[in-house]
Amino acid sequence: MKALRIHAGPAARRLIEAQGLRPEDVRVVPGAAGGPKGLILGPIDRFLFGDWLPRSDQPIDLVGASIGAWRLANACLDDPMRALRDFEDGYITQHFELPPGQKRLTAKQVSAQFGAGLRSFYGGRAQEVLKHPRYSLHVITAHGRHLLGREGRGRTALGYLGAFMANGVRRKALGGWLERVVFSTPDAALPFATTDFATRRVALSEANFAPALQASCSIPFMLEAVHDIPGAPPGAYWDGGITDYHLHLDYRAGPQGIVLYPHFQQAVVPGWLDKGLKWRHKATPFLDAMVVLAPAPEWVATLPNGKLPDRNDFLRYGNDLAGRIQAWRTAAAEAQRLADELQQWLEKPDLAQLRAL
Repeated sequence: MKALRIHAGPAARRLIEAQGLRPEDVRVVPGAAGGPKGLILGPIDRFLFGDWLPRSDQPIDLVGASIGAWRLANACLDDPMRALRDFEDGYITQHFELPPGQKRLTAKQVSAQFGAGLRSFYGGRAQEVLKHPRYSLHVITAHGRHLLGREGRGRTALGYLGAFMANGVRRKALGGWLERVVFSTPDAALPFATTDFATRRVALSEANFAPALQASCSIPFMLEAVHDIPGAPPGAYWDGGITDYHLHLDYRAGPQGIVLYPHFQQAVVPGWLDKGLKWRHKATPFLDAMVVLAPAPEWVATLPNGKLPDRNDFLRYGNDLAGRIQAWRTAAAEAQRLADELQQWLEKPDLAQLRAL
């Protein structure tokens, strides 16, 4: 394989060595935060949810934050292939109109446009997600506590400064500023333990589906927090990637279960504030049953600008909308190689190509 790398935790490797990787072994599929980076996972998503996983019939938990939650919500729609393609196209071509006389959009304006697009995309289809016969969706958000309980220019900046400092000392200390609130398919238990971090579970409903999904994508200072989501504790809700950037969770996959993770890199970073804390990027026993599907760095170097799409491209391309769209389309199209190599490996697994996580 030249484009794809497959990494496995020790329990996952033992299972694959005994019987290969089968669709009926998958118990959990995570979806990371990371904005445009997630575009390269489109072909793998379409292969997994449109072809491979439908060959089995066991229940599967889908756990997502930010763009990962959006991707996985699409997999729960009645026509996931079309939804995943429409999502990819819409994400690539997104363009926020700047009002005359303004140099940049405010967080309020970005939130309003993003929310309208989200409601349009899922309009009338929330029940398809909530009543999926196999998949249970878990949307992760970061709920503000104390100073971050409500959004305000001064208090939010001061609150996140406190959160940053607390997290630097100890990840669990971040829970004094933000708690993990998971909006889950009704009656679905969380597929991970919650002793690692302050956590609440709230049942997803038609009333809170769109606000929860928007909150999970609401990057602080770029978008407004979503306040007082129906059925959930009052207060401000932000991007789920703040508490759970790459969903480094204590998964409960069972003795014969796999956590199958299409990801844009090998490392599973706990929270967004841990990006610079390299010692927190290592695998832990939480990931023993995990299989990570990630692009090879050598393949990434062949993409436009020698990297994955990212938010900095909005600045890199500025007013050159066509240039950014072309670069992102090229990266998404090239990512078909990831799905093709995965399909070939699943048909004839080569354990020599299975790397440690």
